[in-house]
Amino acid sequence: MVDVSGSAAIADGVADKSQSSNGSRQYLFLLEGMGKDPLRWLVVTFAVCFAIWHILTNIWLVEPGFWQNAIHYGGFAFLASITFSLFGKRTHTRWALAFDITYGLIVAASALWVASAESGIYARSLAVTGQPIQLTAVDWVAGLILIFSALDFSRRVSGWVIPTLIVLSLSYILFLGSYLPGVFRAASLPIDDVLFRTLYNDEGMLGILASISSSSITLFMIFGGFLVVSGAGGFVIEISKVVAGKTRGGAAFVAVISSALTGTISGSAVANTASTGVITIPLMKSNGFRGKFAAGVEAAASTGGQLMPPIMGAGAFVMASYTSIPYGTIVAVSVVPALLYFLSVAFIVRIEAVKHQVGNEMDLVVNRGKLLSGALVFVLPLAVMIWLLMSGVTPSFAASWAIAALILVSWTTTLLAKVLGSNLFEPVSMGPKRISEALVSGIQTSIMTGILLVAIGVVNNAVVTSGVGNSISIMIAQWSQGSVIIAIVLIGLASLILGMGLPVTAAYIILASLTAPALAGILSDSIIVDQLVVGITDPAKAALFALVDSPHVALLAEGMTRDQAQALMGSMPFELALVIRPALVDPAMLTTFLLTAHLIVFWLSQDSNVTPPVCLAAFTAAGIAGSKPMATGFQSWKIAKGLYIVPLMFAYTPLISGEWYEVIQIGFFGLFGIYATNALIQFYSEGPLNVLTVPMLIVGAAGAYWPLNLPANIGGALLVVLVVILSARALNKQMSITGGVRI
Repeated sequence: MVDVSGSAAIADGVADKSQSSNGSRQYLFLLEGMGKDPLRWLVVTFAVCFAIWHILTNIWLVEPGFWQNAIHYGGFAFLASITFSLFGKRTHTRWALAFDITYGLIVAASALWVASAESGIYARSLAVTGQPIQLTAVDWVAGLILIFSALDFSRRVSGWVIPTLIVLSLSYILFLGSYLPGVFRAASLPIDDVLFRTLYNDEGMLGILASISSSSITLFMIFGGFLVVSGAGGFVIEISKVVAGKTRGGAAFVAVISSALTGTISGSAVANTASTGVITIPLMKSNGFRGKFAAGVEAAASTGGQLMPPIMGAGAFVMASYTSIPYGTIVAVSVVPALLYFLSVAFIVRIEAVKHQVGNEMDLVVNRGKLLSGALVFVLPLAVMIWLLMSGVTPSFAASWAIAALILVSWTTTLLAKVLGSNLFEPVSMGPKRISEALVSGIQTSIMTGILLVAIGVVNNAVVTSGVGNSISIMIAQWSQGSVIIAIVLIGLASLILGMGLPVTAAYIILASLTAPALAGILSDSIIVDQLVVGITDPAKAALFALVDSPHVALLAEGMTRDQAQALMGSMPFELALVIRPALVDPAMLTTFLLTAHLIVFWLSQDSNVTPPVCLAAFTAAGIAGSKPMATGFQSWKIAKGLYIVPLMFAYTPLISGEWYEVIQIGFFGLFGIYATNALIQFYSEGPLNVLTVPMLIVGAAGAYWPLNLPANIGGALLVVLVVILSARALNKQMSITGGVRI
């Protein structure tokens, strides 16, 4: 019997060690003993009130969106100032604390001033008087403090990359753009214009991205806090033991399943790794798995947590805002791809277990009280949330009512424990103390996201104002020459570089604004190519090609070869393509291609968690496993191959746009292709591969991936199954010769 009940203590030790090493003041959020510490009492009380305000402002209070975002940033700026101190080892001195509190309050006051000054600026400026932007001295001071704070706090919570991007972005629109050549040349703007746009534009600091954080992400983080405090985290581990404990490689399957379930409530791969890894990694090692493999599985599975609806690491909210596609639609089409990813990791686990003869069945201790009571507080509130989202309400409304449902369900567990006995049901009643803990936990985990989305607004505003996003799109279109695979490779490389210094959500936002339009355009060009092959006889549509400098234009009416059509599209200017696509491609298909492009970018942006040289989730897992960080990084990258396979399925199959039965067909047979791909990478299936089975796997994978071709799909799947049988026989034969015993 294997008992992992001591894992909480391990987790606490890891957290304490991390806290002491970075000099932060995370202890200020602890409720235990706060009555003896006035500062802790103040911080906890503020966090509770701040969390309640986030709920009320999204379902009841009627506030202007700009004011809501200003209060949101001001509150998180205050918490970031006192939590992530500027003074390192001197963090706990009185003067450092006094400075951080004062600085945080000044930034919060500046945010409120900027919000209150908006109407006055418009009254004094172009909209009313016809005069240029008129800013008072206080407007200047408050605005500059706000921009500086975004630079400073983003450095404190995530390092130097975002501050560097902020400085470069502001420099670009202030003066640098006028000195650059070619497509990157941009007109310089007056400093007062830049300040105004940075603060007040929809794309700026307190605009769309801040609204995503204040109206959606923070509420889902608070909901996640309620799930954790109510015991749902315990349920995740217990149900994983029940499902996977009796299978070969069961300990590693526990990691995969628990990370998938934790991903529904967690917005961070690193946090997912730290919370479940302290249980699953020692469990995997005790089950015979190598330390770096155990850590790699946990990092790869935790990365998949950011792909798992409904939260998707905040990506779904940003995607909905960028594409104007309903959040519920994005979540719905993401379920099957997420399952494909986790099954891809599970296939690697199975192959590793067989290859190294580890992962024997384990008799894991299951706490039935945690399992049953946790099931209620995990499943029912999530079901309420998903039902509300599917019914078309806003994510903030759904999250708020899911919190209410969780509180009610938690009280039900107490009643059931009294009726059925505490051995069967472990009461998790959410009283005032636990509710406060949940509210504080949600706000604490939201600090980084709240700061970063406002800070990225500075970069986003510069991209939109300067038009550099179109320049990047032109470069991708030119370099890829209309090839989807080349465009995806270019975006993947850019994502990897950005991910070395940016959190995943930040990397996705920047990458999506720069590359998603170009990728969506390349995808939609395939529809136009098909029309060119057949021929375009409509004079109005044919006239759109008059400005294209290509000899193939003369063949428009009669049709042309596919190579000629692709050459014609390749010679089309980027600006002209933006006009032609809406005229020749159905609007619904354009929306589908835009969603496809964003999902591809979002999935590729996840690889920074598991791809060396900087892979924070893998490094976190390596710390728990005691393995070498870089070796663990390469192992996790190898395990997480689904991050590259599934985006290709987005691009070349109707995985997210087809009818439900088409999605099921693509997903089901795609599993055989994914298994074959993993087996080829490992050069192992249920036994060693050979010169006969390798070609069979290649052909089988091709047939399984072939979109909506049932004969090819069935033939490919049968070939993969045949290889599994043949390799298993080869292993049995090998072990009988060596005297081994197949377990």
